Amino acid sequence: MSSSTPDRSARRAGRDAFSRSLRAQWAAFRSSRGRVLAMAASVLITVSIGLLIAGGARSTCVTSKGEGVCPAPLTGPDGTAVRDRYYFVHQPLTGNGVITARVSDMTGQMRLPDAVPGVRNVKEGVVPWAKAGLLVRQSLTQGTPYAAVMITGGHGVRMQHNFVHDVAGGPVRGPVWLRLTRTGDTVTGHESPDGRRWTEVGTVTLPGLPRTVEIGMFTTSPGVLWQTAKAFAQATATFDRIELRGANGSWRRDDVGVSLGPDGRTPHHPGGVAESGDRLVVTGSGDIGPATVEGGLRADLMLAGGALGLVPVLVAMVSFIAAGHPRGPAGTGPEAGSRPARLPAAKVVVAGAVAFVTGLVASGVVVPVGLALLRANRNPVQPITMGTGLRVVIGHAALTAAVAVLALGLAALAGRRVVAAGLAVALVVVPHLVAAAGLAPWLPAVTPAAGFAITQSVPSFAHVDVNRSLLGGHHPLPPWAGLAVTCAYAALILVLGAAAAARRGRASR
Repeated sequence: MSSSTPDRSARRAGRDAFSRSLRAQWAAFRSSRGRVLAMAASVLITVSIGLLIAGGARSTCVTSKGEGVCPAPLTGPDGTAVRDRYYFVHQPLTGNGVITARVSDMTGQMRLPDAVPGVRNVKEGVVPWAKAGLLVRQSLTQGTPYAAVMITGGHGVRMQHNFVHDVAGGPVRGPVWLRLTRTGDTVTGHESPDGRRWTEVGTVTLPGLPRTVEIGMFTTSPGVLWQTAKAFAQATATFDRIELRGANGSWRRDDVGVSLGPDGRTPHHPGGVAESGDRLVVTGSGDIGPATVEGGLRADLMLAGGALGLVPVLVAMVSFIAAGHPRGPAGTGPEAGSRPARLPAAKVVVAGAVAFVTGLVASGVVVPVGLALLRANRNPVQPITMGTGLRVVIGHAALTAAVAVLALGLAALAGRRVVAAGLAVALVVVPHLVAAAGLAPWLPAVTPAAGFAITQSVPSFAHVDVNRSLLGGHHPLPPWAGLAVTCAYAALILVLGAAAAARRGRASR
């Protein structure tokens, strides 16, 4: 007889034993009406809060016809919601060409909180992502492909293209020479301190760039960030030593994307240009970049009730620790008979699977239905790809499973249901709620609450300043990194809990 036959028989017996254990643990879980109702309550809480938010949301905007329905978000070449407003001094370029200019100065104005109620508090200065430089783009139509090399208010020289891509250049310590070269679909940006020694900042390819493009100088400035909002800001840049090879037309002036005031006719905070000899002084406001806040309501808002929805899951999993277990020694405490002598792997699998399905049902209902409600009420909604939508929905389910396993481990480790339930809520739910309230925003980076980042539906971009709050859609960790932190906590606590249960089992013999 082959020596492998006993091994195969042992493996088969092991699989059969595990299968029987799975069935037994599943029977133990569903035998408790309280645990089943807890799973239903989790779904109900998550879905009802999300649909209340979606059903109550109403967005209005000032348009050319007065206050009314907000337009759909402007999208860039890759479908991301973007902002595309700036003042542009330009001319058409047919074929290849090069534009060179020196940005000799950049100033600005920022509106800060009013020191005296009703009196505007406007100060001199530029915001960190104010931009001034050279731009080539397919057309003046907002959202079309572009490439630009620029100086910024606080982040040095940058090369950016198609709204979401950003490459850092050198620091800005005075006047900076910039150069933008177009060769077919390829655009290259250079910088120089003196107009003689040039350093490449970046090279990008804009597929399908037409033969005739618009090329020139631009200035723009996002709003100044304070408290939970953005207030108006503008930048003014001085360009000189301007040289354009490949075109010899006259300069055109366009305030691209300027919004209208309350009367629907007057430009709101218009830009402008002043010409003096070979100098152009260009003033603009707005931004060319991703619209992480202004792009509409986010899909992850539909899961605002997800944290509270986890509470019944955590409580149910703590109670599940004793179901179907051999009992620990009785008479040693108020809950002594409920302490397990061991922690079977099948129990962990059942807990994780039940929690995953619970989270999947909740997110699978509230996200698509909530987004449909937002759109039915004519709210602007942030574009979301199918991949991101699936990550949000399945990610919430994975988070629910991870914290369920964490609660199981805490119950085995603590040996007291009430203590374990309190610890689970304190580690997972409380840090998220505290951070969402604007307090201790770093908590979700170092606690099991980090996993909520997996539901972030609008990415963070380094070249966009945002209020770093959960309500604003910002998480301190990227989505998968946040979920990994929660899973690591769950694995560690599970191992410690299994070891504690084993020690109790040995002590009872």
